[in-house]
Amino acid sequence: QVQLVESGGGLVQAGGSLRLSCAASGRTFVDMGWFRQAPGKEREFVAAIGWSGNTDYSDSVQGRFTISRDNAKNTLSLQMNSLKPEDTAVYYCAAAPITWNRRSPSQYSYWGQGTQVTVSS
Repeated sequence: QVQLVESGGGLVQAGGSLRLSCAASGRTFVDMGWFRQAPGKEREFVAAIGWSGNTDYSDSVQGRFTISRDNAKNTLSLQMNSLKPEDTAVYYCAAAPITWNRRSPSQYSYWGQGTQVTVSS
């Protein structure tokens, strides 16, 4: 059974940092990513990483967030620095055997339960 379990969310002041982690079990994945969803908004792409370590970021987090993975441990991480109030959302870990477009939520077969990130001003 495939499971993705996120951890590391919380409340932080603007300018602070948080690190999200996602532990995958049941199989390995070529593509993994982070998405977020704020109240009343659609789920949006944050960052993605392939098996070889090639990364992709949304413009809104480029330069502030860093995605990484440990293939041996089957884990995914998101280091978030210089957080802004507009980063407040539920963050989801996602994984797929392979994707054609890593920025599209529909490409991902497996999702975690989500972890809340709240950035206060």
